[in-house]
Amino acid sequence: MVKAIVAGAGGRMGGRIIAMIKEADGIELSAAFERPDSPAVGKDAGEVAGIGHIGVEINGSLDQVIDKGDVIIDFTFHQAAVKHAERAASAGRSMVIGTTGFSQEEKARIEELSHSFPCVLAPNMSVGVNLLYKLLEITATVLGDDYDVEIVEAHHRMKKDAPSGTALQLGRVVAQALGRDFDKVAVYERHGIIGERSGKEIGIQTLRGGDIVGEHTVMFAGIGERVEITHKASSRDTFARGAVRAAKWVAGKGPGLYSMQDVLGI
Repeated sequence: MVKAIVAGAGGRMGGRIIAMIKEADGIELSAAFERPDSPAVGKDAGEVAGIGHIGVEINGSLDQVIDKGDVIIDFTFHQAAVKHAERAASAGRSMVIGTTGFSQEEKARIEELSHSFPCVLAPNMSVGVNLLYKLLEITATVLGDDYDVEIVEAHHRMKKDAPSGTALQLGRVVAQALGRDFDKVAVYERHGIIGERSGKEIGIQTLRGGDIVGEHTVMFAGIGERVEITHKASSRDTFARGAVRAAKWVAGKGPGLYSMQDVLGI
Protein backbone atom coordinates (compact mmCIF):
# COMPACT_ATOMS: atom_id res chain seq x y z
CA MET A 1 0.00 0.00 0.00
CA VAL A 2 1.46 3.37 -1.08
CA LYS A 3 1.27 6.01 1.63
CA ALA A 4 0.68 9.49 0.23
CA ILE A 5 1.31 12.93 1.73
CA VAL A 6 -0.71 15.73 0.13
CA ALA A 7 0.72 19.26 0.04
CA GLY A 8 -1.68 22.20 -0.10
CA ALA A 9 -4.40 20.05 1.46
CA GLY A 10 -6.64 23.06 2.07
CA GLY A 11 -6.70 24.12 -1.58
CA ARG A 12 -9.01 23.15 -4.41
CA MET A 13 -6.63 20.68 -6.03
CA GLY A 14 -5.42 19.34 -2.70
CA GLY A 15 -8.99 18.56 -1.73
CA ARG A 16 -9.76 16.73 -4.97
CA ILE A 17 -6.53 14.72 -4.72
CA ILE A 18 -7.53 13.65 -1.20
CA ALA A 19 -10.95 12.62 -2.52
CA MET A 20 -9.43 10.63 -5.39
CA ILE A 21 -6.99 8.88 -3.05
CA LYS A 22 -9.98 7.85 -0.94
CA GLU A 23 -11.55 6.22 -4.02
CA ALA A 24 -8.39 4.57 -5.38
CA ASP A 25 -6.99 1.11 -4.69
CA GLY A 26 -3.39 0.57 -3.62
CA ILE A 27 -2.87 4.01 -2.09
CA GLU A 28 -3.94 5.73 1.12
CA LEU A 29 -3.67 9.21 2.60
CA SER A 30 -1.14 9.02 5.41
CA ALA A 31 -0.64 12.75 6.01
CA ALA A 32 -1.53 16.23 4.74
CA PHE A 33 -0.10 19.68 5.26
CA GLU A 34 -0.59 23.36 4.46
CA ARG A 35 1.37 26.55 4.97
CA PRO A 36 1.58 27.42 8.70
CA ASP A 37 -0.87 30.34 8.48
CA SER A 38 -3.57 28.42 6.60
CA PRO A 39 -6.96 28.23 8.34
CA ALA A 40 -7.06 24.55 7.36
CA VAL A 41 -4.22 23.63 9.77
CA GLY A 42 -5.50 21.49 12.62
CA LYS A 43 -8.65 20.43 10.77
CA ASP A 44 -9.50 17.00 9.43
CA ALA A 45 -8.31 16.67 5.81
CA GLY A 46 -11.43 14.80 4.75
CA GLU A 47 -13.76 17.39 6.20
CA VAL A 48 -11.86 20.21 4.49
CA ALA A 49 -12.02 18.26 1.22
CA GLY A 50 -15.76 17.75 1.63
CA ILE A 51 -15.70 13.96 1.91
CA GLY A 52 -16.28 13.62 5.64
CA HIS A 53 -14.07 12.79 8.60
CA ILE A 54 -11.12 10.51 7.73
CA GLY A 55 -8.91 10.91 10.80
CA VAL A 56 -5.99 12.67 9.08
CA GLU A 57 -5.20 16.10 10.53
CA ILE A 58 -3.74 18.84 8.32
CA ASN A 59 -0.34 19.87 9.67
CA GLY A 60 1.49 23.17 9.22
CA SER A 61 4.65 21.97 7.45
CA LEU A 62 6.15 19.09 5.49
CA ASP A 63 8.74 18.54 8.24
CA GLN A 64 5.98 17.50 10.62
CA VAL A 65 4.78 14.66 8.36
CA ILE A 66 7.74 13.71 6.13
CA ASP A 67 8.25 10.40 7.96
CA LYS A 68 4.64 9.32 7.53
CA GLY A 69 4.56 8.67 3.79
CA ASP A 70 6.25 7.25 0.71
CA VAL A 71 5.32 9.91 -1.83
CA ILE A 72 4.44 13.62 -1.68
CA ILE A 73 1.85 15.00 -4.10
CA ASP A 74 2.33 18.73 -4.66
CA PHE A 75 -0.03 21.16 -6.41
CA THR A 76 0.94 24.32 -4.54
CA PHE A 77 3.07 27.30 -5.64
CA HIS A 78 6.33 27.12 -7.58
CA GLN A 79 8.55 28.51 -4.82
CA ALA A 80 7.01 26.26 -2.18
CA ALA A 81 7.20 23.22 -4.45
CA VAL A 82 10.96 23.65 -4.89
CA LYS A 83 11.43 23.74 -1.12
CA HIS A 84 9.26 20.64 -0.76
CA ALA A 85 11.37 18.91 -3.42
CA GLU A 86 14.54 19.76 -1.51
CA ARG A 87 13.08 18.25 1.64
CA ALA A 88 11.83 15.16 -0.19
CA ALA A 89 15.24 14.61 -1.76
CA SER A 90 17.00 14.89 1.61
CA ALA A 91 14.57 12.36 3.12
CA GLY A 92 14.62 10.00 0.15
CA ARG A 93 10.89 10.30 -0.53
CA SER A 94 9.24 10.13 -3.95
CA MET A 95 7.35 13.14 -5.27
CA VAL A 96 4.69 14.08 -7.81
CA ILE A 97 4.72 17.75 -8.83
CA GLY A 98 1.79 19.20 -10.76
CA THR A 99 2.60 22.78 -9.78
CA THR A 100 3.30 25.20 -12.67
CA GLY A 101 4.92 28.61 -13.07
CA PHE A 102 8.52 27.48 -12.45
CA SER A 103 11.38 29.67 -13.62
CA GLN A 104 14.19 28.09 -15.62
CA GLU A 105 16.35 28.19 -12.51
CA GLU A 106 13.69 26.42 -10.44
CA LYS A 107 13.26 23.72 -13.09
CA ALA A 108 17.02 23.23 -13.15
CA ARG A 109 17.05 22.89 -9.36
CA ILE A 110 14.37 20.17 -9.45
CA GLU A 111 16.27 18.36 -12.19
CA GLU A 112 19.44 18.53 -10.08
CA LEU A 113 17.57 17.18 -7.05
CA SER A 114 16.11 14.31 -9.09
CA HIS A 115 19.52 12.65 -9.07
CA SER A 116 18.77 11.92 -5.40
CA PHE A 117 15.07 11.01 -5.48
CA PRO A 118 12.34 9.91 -7.91
CA CYS A 119 10.11 12.74 -9.10
CA VAL A 120 7.28 12.98 -11.62
CA LEU A 121 7.13 16.57 -12.90
CA ALA A 122 4.28 17.40 -15.27
CA PRO A 123 2.46 20.65 -16.03
CA ASN A 124 -0.70 18.65 -16.67
CA MET A 125 -1.49 15.21 -15.25
CA SER A 126 -4.59 14.62 -17.36
CA VAL A 127 -4.40 11.39 -19.36
CA GLY A 128 -6.11 13.16 -22.27
CA VAL A 129 -3.64 16.05 -22.36
CA ASN A 130 -0.69 13.70 -22.32
CA LEU A 131 -2.22 11.81 -25.24
CA LEU A 132 -2.64 15.21 -26.91
CA TYR A 133 1.13 15.75 -26.75
CA LYS A 134 1.62 12.60 -28.82
CA LEU A 135 -1.07 13.58 -31.34
CA LEU A 136 0.53 17.00 -31.78
CA GLU A 137 3.93 15.48 -32.41
CA ILE A 138 2.45 13.38 -35.21
CA THR A 139 0.39 16.25 -36.64
CA ALA A 140 3.26 18.75 -36.69
CA THR A 141 5.59 16.24 -38.31
CA VAL A 142 3.10 15.51 -41.10
CA LEU A 143 2.00 19.11 -41.77
CA GLY A 144 5.46 20.66 -41.44
CA ASP A 145 6.27 24.31 -42.09
CA ASP A 146 3.35 24.93 -44.46
CA TYR A 147 0.95 25.46 -41.56
CA ASP A 148 1.00 28.32 -39.04
CA VAL A 149 0.71 27.22 -35.41
CA GLU A 150 -1.38 29.04 -32.81
CA ILE A 151 -2.17 27.91 -29.26
CA VAL A 152 -5.10 29.28 -27.25
CA GLU A 153 -5.56 28.43 -23.56
CA ALA A 154 -8.34 29.39 -21.16
CA HIS A 155 -8.51 29.01 -17.37
CA HIS A 156 -10.44 30.30 -14.38
CA ARG A 157 -9.96 33.81 -13.06
CA MET A 158 -7.94 32.63 -10.03
CA LYS A 159 -5.05 31.08 -11.98
CA LYS A 160 -1.84 32.94 -11.15
CA ASP A 161 0.53 32.04 -14.01
CA ALA A 162 0.17 32.77 -17.71
CA PRO A 163 0.43 31.19 -20.15
CA SER A 164 -0.44 27.88 -18.53
CA GLY A 165 2.30 25.32 -18.07
CA THR A 166 0.33 23.02 -20.36
CA ALA A 167 0.20 25.61 -23.16
CA LEU A 168 3.96 26.08 -22.92
CA GLN A 169 4.51 22.34 -23.07
CA LEU A 170 2.21 22.08 -26.10
CA GLY A 171 4.35 24.71 -27.79
CA ARG A 172 7.55 22.90 -26.94
CA VAL A 173 6.21 19.61 -28.31
CA VAL A 174 5.24 21.24 -31.61
CA ALA A 175 8.49 23.20 -31.86
CA GLN A 176 10.59 20.10 -31.31
CA ALA A 177 8.65 18.20 -33.98
CA LEU A 178 9.24 21.08 -36.40
CA GLY A 179 12.92 21.47 -35.52
CA ARG A 180 12.51 24.92 -33.96
CA ASP A 181 13.80 26.50 -30.76
CA PHE A 182 10.59 27.24 -28.86
CA ASP A 183 12.13 30.02 -26.75
CA LYS A 184 13.09 31.86 -29.94
CA VAL A 185 9.86 31.41 -31.93
CA ALA A 186 7.19 31.76 -29.22
CA VAL A 187 5.03 34.91 -29.52
CA TYR A 188 2.84 35.80 -26.55
CA GLU A 189 -0.25 37.82 -27.50
CA ARG A 190 -0.23 40.53 -30.13
CA HIS A 191 -1.05 44.23 -30.08
CA GLY A 192 -0.69 47.20 -32.41
CA ILE A 193 0.96 47.29 -35.81
CA ILE A 194 2.86 44.03 -35.74
CA GLY A 195 3.46 43.41 -39.44
CA GLU A 196 3.10 40.09 -41.20
CA ARG A 197 3.26 36.89 -39.25
CA SER A 198 6.56 35.04 -39.67
CA GLY A 199 6.44 31.48 -40.89
CA LYS A 200 8.30 30.06 -37.91
CA GLU A 201 6.55 31.70 -34.97
CA ILE A 202 4.26 29.80 -32.60
CA GLY A 203 1.60 32.06 -31.12
CA ILE A 204 0.28 31.55 -27.60
CA GLN A 205 -2.84 33.39 -26.45
CA THR A 206 -4.19 33.46 -22.89
CA LEU A 207 -7.80 33.79 -21.70
CA ARG A 208 -8.87 34.09 -18.05
CA GLY A 209 -12.39 34.14 -16.68
CA GLY A 210 -15.04 32.61 -14.45
CA ASP A 211 -14.59 29.01 -13.37
CA ILE A 212 -13.06 27.53 -16.55
CA VAL A 213 -11.17 24.44 -15.39
CA GLY A 214 -8.85 24.29 -18.38
CA GLU A 215 -9.12 24.43 -22.17
CA HIS A 216 -6.35 24.18 -24.77
CA THR A 217 -6.59 24.38 -28.54
CA VAL A 218 -3.72 24.02 -30.99
CA MET A 219 -4.48 25.32 -34.48
CA PHE A 220 -2.51 24.40 -37.59
CA ALA A 221 -3.66 26.97 -40.15
CA GLY A 222 -2.76 26.30 -43.77
CA ILE A 223 -3.88 27.77 -47.09
CA GLY A 224 -7.41 26.52 -47.69
CA GLU A 225 -7.75 24.46 -44.52
CA ARG A 226 -6.90 24.28 -40.85
CA VAL A 227 -6.62 21.51 -38.31
CA GLU A 228 -7.61 22.18 -34.69
CA ILE A 229 -6.94 19.83 -31.81
CA THR A 230 -8.69 20.69 -28.55
CA HIS A 231 -8.74 19.35 -25.02
CA LYS A 232 -11.34 20.58 -22.50
CA ALA A 233 -11.29 19.65 -18.84
CA SER A 234 -14.66 19.92 -17.09
CA SER A 235 -13.49 18.79 -13.64
CA ARG A 236 -10.32 19.01 -11.55
CA ASP A 237 -10.81 15.32 -10.86
CA THR A 238 -9.16 14.67 -14.24
CA PHE A 239 -5.88 16.11 -12.94
CA ALA A 240 -6.31 14.63 -9.47
CA ARG A 241 -6.79 11.09 -10.82
CA GLY A 242 -3.68 11.49 -12.96
CA ALA A 243 -1.69 12.66 -9.95
CA VAL A 244 -2.83 9.66 -7.90
CA ARG A 245 -1.89 7.35 -10.77
CA ALA A 246 1.55 9.00 -10.94
CA ALA A 247 1.99 8.65 -7.17
CA LYS A 248 1.30 4.92 -7.29
CA TRP A 249 3.70 4.56 -10.23
CA VAL A 250 6.64 6.57 -8.87
CA ALA A 251 6.65 5.09 -5.36
CA GLY A 252 9.59 2.73 -5.20
CA LYS A 253 11.16 3.92 -8.46
CA GLY A 254 14.84 4.80 -8.62
CA PRO A 255 16.06 8.43 -8.64
CA GLY A 256 15.21 10.39 -11.75
CA LEU A 257 12.99 13.04 -13.30
CA TYR A 258 9.96 11.42 -14.90
CA SER A 259 7.05 12.72 -16.99
CA MET A 260 3.44 11.64 -17.30
CA GLN A 261 4.42 10.00 -20.57
CA ASP A 262 6.65 7.72 -18.50
CA VAL A 263 3.75 7.03 -16.13
CA LEU A 264 1.38 6.23 -19.00
CA GLY A 265 3.94 4.37 -21.09
CA ILE A 266 3.41 6.50 -24.22
